[in-house]
Amino acid sequence: MLSIPVKYLREGMVIAQSIYSKAGAAFLVKGKQITTQYINRLKRIGIPSISVTTADPNLDVEPPEDVVQEKTRIEAIQILHDAFKEFKRKKELDTGRLTTITDRIVKDVLTRHEHLVQLTDIRLHDTYTFAHSVNVAVLSAMIGKYSGLSDKDMQSLVLGGLLHDLGKIDVPAKILHKQGRLTAKEFEEIMKHPMEGARRIHEFEWVLPRSSILAAVAAQHHERIDGSGYPRGIEGDRMHRFAKMVAIADVYDALTSERPYKKAYTPSVAYGIMKMSEGHFDEELIEDFFDNVAIYPVGTILKTFYGYGIVTKCEFGHTRTPTVCIFADKKRKLLETPITIDLKDDSPKTIEKEISGNDLMAFTHNLRLDPSKYLQKNE
Repeated sequence: MLSIPVKYLREGMVIAQSIYSKAGAAFLVKGKQITTQYINRLKRIGIPSISVTTADPNLDVEPPEDVVQEKTRIEAIQILHDAFKEFKRKKELDTGRLTTITDRIVKDVLTRHEHLVQLTDIRLHDTYTFAHSVNVAVLSAMIGKYSGLSDKDMQSLVLGGLLHDLGKIDVPAKILHKQGRLTAKEFEEIMKHPMEGARRIHEFEWVLPRSSILAAVAAQHHERIDGSGYPRGIEGDRMHRFAKMVAIADVYDALTSERPYKKAYTPSVAYGIMKMSEGHFDEELIEDFFDNVAIYPVGTILKTFYGYGIVTKCEFGHTRTPTVCIFADKKRKLLETPITIDLKDDSPKTIEKEISGNDLMAFTHNLRLDPSKYLQKNE
């Protein structure tokens, strides 16, 4: 997968990450070819860059499988959008549909767990909260699965992830979608949403299964192990275990998502940021999490000790050291015969740099080569 600025997109390229618009409708679904019409619309709505399977429309490269089915994700966003909208309008919560989609997400994660987390989808500002909450639920389920949670606990964890930002219903849209830094007063408003979410959930304790757990997740997902979080600054074992899981998923998805006020970080940069945030997250849980995240997704271009290469495979437990097809030496001279190297037994320091964005476009232009050719099945 190649992250390409929208201005360099060409008709026929295949998109590698979905874009969701209002109410969870799929504006553009991964695996589909991009048309000139879509390129123009992406420019109009201000999407700066997007990942494609290849820069050459003539190459046949499939986007990687996700831990949940695309139809499950789309339906979950739609259900959550409708549920929040109905709650705000009539103070009613459609727990039936929420429970049904929770079961679907759990089933997908349990049956598709061999797939690593790849790229975060792109959300337009009016659907960010819903797509974000669905992704947090999915990522949390992944942690829960490898933590050995029971089916019942998995359902509570996923539903907690879906509802963790319920309190944002009361935050003005102008604050949620503001471009630029929040004022101290605006941040005070944001800091209210965890407890407001918990309060709202308690109002439906008679229909929400294990509502006390769901409320704890909502109230504590911005808390940190070392007590540096908000709103109460609780620490360590005072945090509910599920809240610790959701906190990791919440931060990772926020870091890797495009927002009006910031660009999306690559998974490797997000990994570095979270690992350097010592004391913020449960160490065992965050290790499990990043064992399941493609820190260098398939298609990533890397400068390594051996030369320049493209990631061809990522494995559970070895996400920092993927398999790479080396196609150029360190001086960027193409090799006559590319070499595939499994970095599993190498130090992560073998990887010196990730090539992305404008640097990637310049790199491929100077080489006069799209490295994605080495991802084709017949290569």
